[in-house]
Amino acid sequence: MSDSHLNQLGAQEFNEELALEDGSKRVGYQTWNQDNLCVESYHEDILYYTSRWDALCPYIDVTPEMLEMAAKPFIVYAVPPESPYGVPINDKYGLVDVAAEDFWTEPRRQRKFKELEKLCKRLTVTESVVAGHTLTVEDVYEMGGVHFEAYFIHPEEVAGFVDYIQNLDVLIIRAFSEEGDLVLTDVSILLPERKQVYGSFCQWNPLYKNRSPGIFACLLASKWAAKNGYHCYNLGPVDDYGYKALFVTRFEPIFALAMTDENHPLALDTSSPLHTDFTPEVWNKVDRQG
Repeated sequence: MSDSHLNQLGAQEFNEELALEDGSKRVGYQTWNQDNLCVESYHEDILYYTSRWDALCPYIDVTPEMLEMAAKPFIVYAVPPESPYGVPINDKYGLVDVAAEDFWTEPRRQRKFKELEKLCKRLTVTESVVAGHTLTVEDVYEMGGVHFEAYFIHPEEVAGFVDYIQNLDVLIIRAFSEEGDLVLTDVSILLPERKQVYGSFCQWNPLYKNRSPGIFACLLASKWAAKNGYHCYNLGPVDDYGYKALFVTRFEPIFALAMTDENHPLALDTSSPLHTDFTPEVWNKVDRQG
């Protein structure tokens, strides 16, 4: 599906909300109800809310009913670029054009990749594509539980990931040491309609830090994407992750929504996400145009 076709679909299909038999709502790849839509987040000791797909999922559709239902302040990151909703924020997605020959032949990158492959040449790598609906929350915790704890990823966000992948395939890459230790587990969501592989999380063994397992995982996922007809590997937000610069070939704006009372403590704290990611002028702005 071309980008132009995606743009045409944006206002029509991507935000078509469906009511399910159990009373839940569905839009895009997401299902929710009043009880599980919002996840508690904190800035210092100030409570606010994000969605349950926030930490691990790539593009989050919104509807007016969802925004009305949510507890406030409510921040939704990574609204699809073709959506009629959201405003651009300060962070951005780092995209890797794996289908472009010059990505692989650029001299510095080529040299770094060879160094990395030499460093990891004794690792045994496995790659598998799994139907998302076969993975349980327990399966996902087995692959990423240590990572989730280290990065304060809420259990409801893990459940949100499992919800998101029900109709998608997931790429799981593992690397093992000569002694049989699990060195890394890298999990990506496959988005064939975008010809994109989205890197959701990577958990690696700190005993093998000297082999740069996280960066090696990026290389493995990029190679898999290129070999399997995908145009792009999405490394997710890039502002806080300097190592991604080796891979990123272009940036995509991240669109988001901030729904808040302007007198809420989060709005009054200028170090909060409402100020670092947004400006007050776009709080409560839903439509992208106008």
